[in-house]
Amino acid sequence: MEKKRTMLSYCPTIKVVDATIRDGGLCNDFFFEDTFLRALYETNVAAGVDYMEFGYKADKDIFDVEKFGKWKFCNDDDIRSIVGDNQTDLKISCMADVGRCNYKRDFRKKSDSPIDLYRIATYINTIPAAIAMAEHAKNLGYEATVNIMAISNAKERDIDMALELLGQSAVDGVYIVDSYGSIYPEDLRRLAVKYIEMGEKYHKFIGIHAHNNQQLAFANTIEATALGVDYLDATMSGMGRGAGNCAMELLIGFLKNPKYSVAPILKFIQQYMDPLKQKGVKWGFSVPYALTGLLNRHPGAAIDFTKQDRADYENFYHELLEKF
Repeated sequence: MEKKRTMLSYCPTIKVVDATIRDGGLCNDFFFEDTFLRALYETNVAAGVDYMEFGYKADKDIFDVEKFGKWKFCNDDDIRSIVGDNQTDLKISCMADVGRCNYKRDFRKKSDSPIDLYRIATYINTIPAAIAMAEHAKNLGYEATVNIMAISNAKERDIDMALELLGQSAVDGVYIVDSYGSIYPEDLRRLAVKYIEMGEKYHKFIGIHAHNNQQLAFANTIEATALGVDYLDATMSGMGRGAGNCAMELLIGFLKNPKYSVAPILKFIQQYMDPLKQKGVKWGFSVPYALTGLLNRHPGAAIDFTKQDRADYENFYHELLEKF
């Protein structure tokens, strides 16, 4: 597939999604102060970001509310306390995991909620449940995507079947999600072609959510952009689970749409992201996450390795090999 865009292309269909609170919340159990949220919201508005994802709509019957900050649950009133009536061009999104939320109880009508977009996170084997959730959100008036996680572990025929089912559904868009940070640009091109062909056939947009285990989150995101992927996830300073995500400051600096501005993001990083790291919140590239990415493994083992303050990388590498 030939690239649809060049490095100098201006494409008005591109949308940038800030996932700092949602993916970054996995680094601090979603305990962000309201001042942080308000500053991030104002930064995204000033920078021209298209969507801000506040966190998860998790089921309080499954997750202990005492162990997590409020953005694990994304109550509408909590969001309104940050955005008010949100009389801006920035849209609000929220993620809901298949099997980890009570969507029939907790999704309200769009007219009663500040949320614009629900992103349904699923593995390849729960696509029908994800479609049911997304179509429920659509019926309530929301935009909806399905984000297929850990796609690097999925079989080709399963991907093809999933994309066909999603194409025939009511969802607005479908995401390529490199959960393990193991996908190389060559693999990304192959996947993007599949997704884009489905999107063109059924009039769905395609998005990408990349992890940085092998320092490829930004490279894979801009490669996907060149091929025609329109919805691009990024986080401030790349904050996200484990090795983190595509850095917002890199992505906004790269995009040629004059609506985007990197200056507000740089100011936010200085005032809020650097202090977070100084307080001990950990994320970003490191050898343990590189190894799980290299071996196409879930980053959970690297997370445990890091929490134990281990540095025996060779032993860890052999442990990973022995487990699979």
